[in-house]
Amino acid sequence: MDWKEVLRRRLATPNTDPNNQKSEQELKDEEMDLFTKYYSEWKGGRKNTNELYKTIPRFYYRLPAEDEVLLQKLREESRAVFLQRKSRELLDNEELQNLWFLLDKHQTPPMIGEEAMINYENFLKVGEKAGPKCKQFFTAKVFAKLLHTDSYGRISIMQFFNYVMRKVWLHQTRIGLSLYDVAGQGYLRESDLENYILELIPTLPQLDGLEKSFYSFYVCTAVRKFFFFLDPLRTGKIKIQDILACSFLDDLLELRDEELSKESQETNWFSAPSALRVYGQYLNLDKDHNGMLSKEELSRYGTATMTNVFLDRVFQECLTYDGEMDYKTYLDFVLALENRKEPAALQYIFKLLDIENKGYLNVFSLNYFFRAIQELMKIHGQDPVSFQDVKDEIFDMVKPKDPLKISLQDLINSNQGDTVTTILIDLNGFWTYENREALVANDSENSTDLDDT
Repeated sequence: MDWKEVLRRRLATPNTDPNNQKSEQELKDEEMDLFTKYYSEWKGGRKNTNELYKTIPRFYYRLPAEDEVLLQKLREESRAVFLQRKSRELLDNEELQNLWFLLDKHQTPPMIGEEAMINYENFLKVGEKAGPKCKQFFTAKVFAKLLHTDSYGRISIMQFFNYVMRKVWLHQTRIGLSLYDVAGQGYLRESDLENYILELIPTLPQLDGLEKSFYSFYVCTAVRKFFFFLDPLRTGKIKIQDILACSFLDDLLELRDEELSKESQETNWFSAPSALRVYGQYLNLDKDHNGMLSKEELSRYGTATMTNVFLDRVFQECLTYDGEMDYKTYLDFVLALENRKEPAALQYIFKLLDIENKGYLNVFSLNYFFRAIQELMKIHGQDPVSFQDVKDEIFDMVKPKDPLKISLQDLINSNQGDTVTTILIDLNGFWTYENREALVANDSENSTDLDDT
């Protein structure tokens, strides 16, 4: 008989014995027992064929609470021991030198110019002699990854050695960052990253000239770049993997080079000249010397041609204190305007332009901001440009999926986000865009004159 029918009949049979009345909970329990019994019978022997399913491996480990001091200490010590063990597994300088010696000894002729090469057979021989720590690097996968167009099927010894060095450096840096991961969850909070950079400063020769009184401002300047670009949702923490994957750490550690060129320092956000430039601009804007920037003070930023409408939106959306902006908020503002091609910067500006919080820009939004550009043009004695023409140009540049709405993704995909945002918020930027053909012609004429002389 079908188990469903049995269950239905059992439940339909009234209990006529007044001495054997059951509570509602007892009836529910009995119903569940019967269901479990008949369901198991219906499943047949399927359950017995999967004995491993009886034991589910543990996949969640609760973090110790604040008052569980002993458990917290145990966790910290175990993490420290684990990181020490991982550190010992890495190649040290002596082992790297030995690896280079073995590679050089087993190079496969002929050389390509001055570059030594090695074939797969010798590659494996070196792997056997290099020791257990190097085993992970001497695989067919790594060899194939570095194999390019050599007619003898060889790889460059220098490229392979650089690959090993890079891997070792990444693991060392991962371990170094993990030491500051107080939560032990694979991410760094703002305070964790601040401690890391503060302790890194003495190891960077290019920062030797910084006064200790400026350290806190330098650390704030450096940390803001990491969080502005790697924490777009403003969660207050960044994955260590994301820090390793981006180029910011390379830029920061580039300051170990004592002979770093002046040009490289000027383009490196983490260099002393760059940090002093940004902080110096902040101090120059702060006319009342209260350590904060008002809307009027911020209006003199750059060429002092940003519209009041845009500045109003900055102070509406960004974190302020009694209507004034602190240094940390100013850094976000600077990073957005100096990196307008980057998605994180476009996200920052897009939020300011999206006055209706609809997730897109429509004709009303564009007109709202461009009207302020037209007013500034009148003040400076210029003939205002028709909004209709500018609106058509913007939609032609962006080519949004919806012909009436521009989303953030549309701006990013178009690779024109920096131009569009500049047109809407900055008179000088709009003027440069509007006269781009004349400016290019003048540059061409000037270069021709120089060539003639």
